[in-house]
Amino acid sequence: MLKLTLKPRERVVVNGCVIRNGDRRQALTVENRADIVRESDLLKPEAQSTPVSKVYFLLQTALIRPETRDQVLTMIQQGLAELACCFGPEMRIRIMEAANYVSMSDYYKAMSELRGVLKYEAELMQISPIKRPPPQEMVHV
Repeated sequence: MLKLTLKPRERVVVNGCVIRNGDRRQALTVENRADIVRESDLLKPEAQSTPVSKVYFLLQTALIRPETRDQVLTMIQQGLAELACCFGPEMRIRIMEAANYVSMSDYYKAMSELRGVLKYEAELMQISPIKRPPPQEMVHV
């Protein structure tokens, strides 16, 4: 059993069907297994610009569009295998857990595991190399 509390106007995808809450906060109880994800956990297509976000987007596609699962499963598995080679032990554990959930067809939990990796990747991407001044600001001797 899963209890969801939805904010006003919040959307949720249940078994591929998009449902929008009304103007008031509501609680729903899902009493059997279903593929469910909140809109806030979804990436927009244009946000898939990094290696982790591309795999995450494939996972969400498998979750919200069950008819595509057979087509994207190999890409998800390959992407997770590639990511596991790029990160240290802590993130690698999350990636391997995501792969385990994929093997059980639990795409939401796989996405949950990758959220931490997405955050870590975003932190890494903000580290910038030593900045050099643009050519017009360089001092000529």
